[in-house]
Amino acid sequence: MKLHPTRAKKNEKSKKVGLKRALLNPSSEHGGLYAPVKLPKISDKKWRELSKLSYEKLALYIISLFKFNIDKNVFKKAVKRYKNFDKPASPVEFKKLGKNLYINELYHGPTRAFKDMALQPFGEILSSLAQEKNKNYLIMCATSGDTGPATLKTFANAKNIKVVCLYPANGTSEVQRLQMVCMKGDNLKTIGIKGDFDDAQRALKTLLASENFKAQLAKNKLSLSAANSVNFGRILFQIIYHAYAYARLLKNGKLARGESFDIIVPSGNFGNALGAYYAKKMGAKIGKIKIVSNANNILTELFNTGIYDLRGKKLLQTISPAMDILISSNIERLLFDKFGAVRTKELMDKLSKDKFYKLDKNELKALKAEFEADFCTDSKCESYIKEWMDKGVAIDPHTATCFKMADSSRINVITSTAHWVKFAPSMLKACQQSADSEKEGLNTLASKLNESAPSSIEELFDAKILHPDVIEQNEIEDKILEWIKK
Repeated sequence: MKLHPTRAKKNEKSKKVGLKRALLNPSSEHGGLYAPVKLPKISDKKWRELSKLSYEKLALYIISLFKFNIDKNVFKKAVKRYKNFDKPASPVEFKKLGKNLYINELYHGPTRAFKDMALQPFGEILSSLAQEKNKNYLIMCATSGDTGPATLKTFANAKNIKVVCLYPANGTSEVQRLQMVCMKGDNLKTIGIKGDFDDAQRALKTLLASENFKAQLAKNKLSLSAANSVNFGRILFQIIYHAYAYARLLKNGKLARGESFDIIVPSGNFGNALGAYYAKKMGAKIGKIKIVSNANNILTELFNTGIYDLRGKKLLQTISPAMDILISSNIERLLFDKFGAVRTKELMDKLSKDKFYKLDKNELKALKAEFEADFCTDSKCESYIKEWMDKGVAIDPHTATCFKMADSSRINVITSTAHWVKFAPSMLKACQQSADSEKEGLNTLASKLNESAPSSIEELFDAKILHPDVIEQNEIEDKILEWIKK
């Protein structure tokens, strides 16, 4: 299968590429991304057979359908990374919460967030390709809190790889920050920036497109790639856990023949929801994909009105920081899939120039056929956290937003994106409790739940800060080049 540029001029013949090229060079023409035009389809009969497979075997089968130009043994080795999860044979935990309500827990990996589901195998693949080409790569990522730790962890001490992680200095939880600034690895560099996630993501995209920056890297025998979900390699693995949710419902006999279910996704950069959309196109019986935002509800506005409007918008800090995003990169892949590369370029150019675009009536109707959207305030989110904590169930502040769209009249699957231990202060506040320190609060909540806090999280509070830099945005390029020359 070839991947297509998401942006094109009218009558322009776009250059299609294989996955190998898209992984190592994720930016396409006109500042766009790469995406599939047509996805492989799985029959109902085959889904029944797949429901009996382990997560690893299901993943390898789905990947095989794409017929990408990467040796299958590389993918086999990549999914072996799930041995680093709490339950190696079952990296995802699928549970029932109530009548017609299920939760797909994706946070049982080494950094306690759903980003591990894609980034652990992604790291193995990218490192393998770099070694195969006998080239050295600088992998960059921008993070709102979870991508950073997962990227640093998967590439720590990897051969032929250096990593730079950009994070908003005051825009993550304290645990997320500590995971990044304390991460060990001679090939890693974490940089805090004065700004928000959108600033970090903008800096990343600018550097990915900068010929001067690439030339400077080339002088140091480095090529450039990215670990954010601008890279289709990330999206490939995000399709799988939504397919797994469908397979589990089939295996447990919860869906009648032909019956569909809805998926609820807490969404900021939209990669998680896009994975669900692609799983649906591959034949998973997903009805509506419900997008839940926090107070930064730009996606709610898009899916309800067809308007994407950044004018006058200011990013708000909430208790769900990984969703504090106004510029959702993966919306571009959805626009491409629905309306084609020419229209996508028109819309993205208008957003860049005017900070605004508006879909026409038929385009909005096409989105509403697949998606519903709402947003959840911090106070409402806190009420959901307390409600479930009183039932002995800990739900982190991102996952908690999903309960705003839960509907008991049909089967709903909540996509749970992070372990509560990464957000102890917000959890304590929601439960109307206090503690003298975050570490103490962590243990207070764990005791209430009859759990033990993961040692990897507890140890952070006494770990040495290895990456103290916090810089202005205009210093980012110089700081990176200074580091790689050491």
